[in-house]
Amino acid sequence: MAPASKPHSRPAADCADLKQLIRAIPDWPKPGILFYDITTLLKNGAAFARLIDILAAHYAGHKVDLVAGIEARGFIFGPALAYRLGAGFVPIRKPRKLPAVTVSAKYALEYGSDTLEIHQDAVRPGQKVLIVDDLIATGGTASAAAQLVETLHGKVAGFGFIVELRFLHGRQRLGGYDVNSLIAYDE
Repeated sequence: MAPASKPHSRPAADCADLKQLIRAIPDWPKPGILFYDITTLLKNGAAFARLIDILAAHYAGHKVDLVAGIEARGFIFGPALAYRLGAGFVPIRKPRKLPAVTVSAKYALEYGSDTLEIHQDAVRPGQKVLIVDDLIATGGTASAAAQLVETLHGKVAGFGFIVELRFLHGRQRLGGYDVNSLIAYDE
């Protein structure tokens, strides 16, 4: 059973300066899409450090055994956050990228489906796993990642995202889990 949902760890105003570092690119990757490019935030060392500190502060006093980063941008934030929390790091990847025996979860996309995989021995029963990615949109990828952790009998400690596209309602798809996002876009 998912833990009760908690509010955001920081008011949006606390991250307004970080939001200003994100570049908006219209019509990418296709017409009508407004892409939020975080690479402009990542190249700012002080901003990147602050971002990791804010994410870590949300989990201060909570036991987190592992941070699971979702391919590919979760690999940017996951290891830094794991280091900060004194936790291990495990990758959640697209199919056929992990060398040992894996378990997989399929999830729906707007047009079709996709699959995520994790090593079968990545999570021990009862371990508390924080799942991290750069962005939550519809919540499908994050939900599949939670399914993988729970298939291995781990406990989802929560989700950490840099950006949340609130207008796509992904948070609702994650039910009662603790969902922490730092920067929100309402349209």
